[in-house]
Amino acid sequence: MTKSNRRWRVKPAAIAPVCISFWAMAGAIATAFNLQPLRLLELQTQALFFRLRGAVAPPQEIVILAIDDDSLTRGRDSRDLKSLAAIQSWPWRRTAYADAIDNLMSAGARSVAVDVLWDLPSDRPADDQRLQQVLKRYAGRVTLAALHASSQSNGGGLDQLVYPDPSFQVEPKSIGFINYLAEADGRFRRFASVYFNQIDTDLRRSQPDLRSFDEASLHVSKLPFTPPKGDYIFFYGGQNTFTTVSFWHVLYPQNWALLKQQQVFKDKIVLIGPTAAFLQDIHPTPFGEISGVEIHANAIATMLEQRAIAEVLPDPRWRGVYLLLGITGLGLAISQLSKRATLRFLLSIAFASGWLLIGYVSFVSGGFILPVATPMLAIALTGLSFLGTGAVSDQIEKLRLRRTLERYVAAPIVEEILSQPEEFQALLQGRKLNAAVLFCDIRGFTTLSYKLPPEQLVALLNTYLNAMVEAVATASGTIDKFIGDAVMAEFGSPVSYGEKTDAMNAIRAALGMRRSLAALRSQWQQEGKTMIYHGIGISYGEVVAGNIGSLRRLEYTVIGDTVNVASRVEGLTKSFWTDILITESLYQLVQEQVEVVFVGEHLLRGREDSPTPLYSLVGLKGESPTLYHQVHEELRRYLGYKESST
Repeated sequence: MTKSNRRWRVKPAAIAPVCISFWAMAGAIATAFNLQPLRLLELQTQALFFRLRGAVAPPQEIVILAIDDDSLTRGRDSRDLKSLAAIQSWPWRRTAYADAIDNLMSAGARSVAVDVLWDLPSDRPADDQRLQQVLKRYAGRVTLAALHASSQSNGGGLDQLVYPDPSFQVEPKSIGFINYLAEADGRFRRFASVYFNQIDTDLRRSQPDLRSFDEASLHVSKLPFTPPKGDYIFFYGGQNTFTTVSFWHVLYPQNWALLKQQQVFKDKIVLIGPTAAFLQDIHPTPFGEISGVEIHANAIATMLEQRAIAEVLPDPRWRGVYLLLGITGLGLAISQLSKRATLRFLLSIAFASGWLLIGYVSFVSGGFILPVATPMLAIALTGLSFLGTGAVSDQIEKLRLRRTLERYVAAPIVEEILSQPEEFQALLQGRKLNAAVLFCDIRGFTTLSYKLPPEQLVALLNTYLNAMVEAVATASGTIDKFIGDAVMAEFGSPVSYGEKTDAMNAIRAALGMRRSLAALRSQWQQEGKTMIYHGIGISYGEVVAGNIGSLRRLEYTVIGDTVNVASRVEGLTKSFWTDILITESLYQLVQEQVEVVFVGEHLLRGREDSPTPLYSLVGLKGESPTLYHQVHEELRRYLGYKESST
């Protein structure tokens, strides 16, 4: 590798800190600036936590008297009932509320809070007077609703607090505003006091004693409570989580008698408010859409049981700083725990899941909101970056290694190294195996090299060797080496497909080499070029495979008696005017699939004590022997000519 290549080569170890830093910084910036998409994701996570937690039993001190669909229907359908005359049409007459409050208080209710805005006198002065009398009777125990109105018009902005009509503001009065602040996802989550703190300062100063509806309701109940530790309501559940009584039951004598006997309202904070869909006081919350009066019930219960939920880091900037440190630390820990991209990704998912679990436990059990979605996303993206960059880096490294190795060793050896790197050392150190060894050599190449100019000789040899290599590769063989004009190949090393398959692959390679050279001779004959022939010898048996050579030059190859036999057999092909000879050991494995001609037993150099049976390969069974006979005749003429010329 040149100096320039080394300088520009990117290592996986250098990529990891970049990935960690990038996603940690991205998460920190998104949190510090409270970016809308991630803020929505955090809110969705909190809603998920509520749903996973499920509904929780609310305190028994709170009862809702609901202006529901049943009450609206009963009122319309009961025109002959005097007790329900006040609720026969909407808006209800104020005597309905007066009678309800009077009944509730007489039944021992601790306090009543009415989530209905009475900002103007009705068209029945007597009804208003009746309500006023009841409010005076229970002054200091009934909370009325106020509303903050804010809108824009052609004449300018409208920003005001809408109070109950002065005739209903009896001393000591208890008035609370009923607005809640919708979060980025449109859901109500935080106490009404958060909304109040964000309205116009002068407007707030004009009403220093004004409380939220929830705080005012608790204050008049005389139940002990402390200011909430956080801004978020502990929602107990969805619709109908709290004890709810239909409004008309309080007015209907038979039903009311039963409720009073059961002490349903005894020592309770009773919230009166609409739950009917027709009245359009339904709002989205983490538990789905519930009525405004139910949101009040959740807020009051949260304060009463001191279950308010607080953000651990309210300031987005500090959240960003801590996320930067936390994500960076986790990312570095992941990069140190493993160097493998896949394992790093799995560790990232595990850490992200752990963060989610911690956030859930903190939220549900501790009442604290930790940033969850943003760090989880940053950690997961860091893991994906590890996976992606690791995969790219691995491919680059494999490609680089492949290109380097393929200069020295055959492609199957490269595949063996790349697919099973843990066995690479064993592969290089040496092992015994069975393989078919093939030698192929050009007949009369020495004479040919004297006749042809060097450039023509090299071009001819390259064309020939390319065709031979393709035939070996097609048959899943390994080119071991080139020895001048000779080719040595193995079948079964380094990868074996089974003895018979390896043996048949060697047969197919030899037949492919025969066909390829015949096609080249036909082409060369038309072009008036020199004809060449070759001999192929194949043997099967045990070899020793390994990295063999000197300290300066090593070569992965096979050695052993089988190699020597194949080389000797190749040299004998010219004695029988044939191009392919195979040994008995190979023939025994392929005899059912090939046609051969037995040429006798022959003594090979180095094996003088044991004659070797040899077979001339005709072809595969069922195939035409025409090419075999053609090559046989051509070799007989060619080799006879060479001998006579010599």
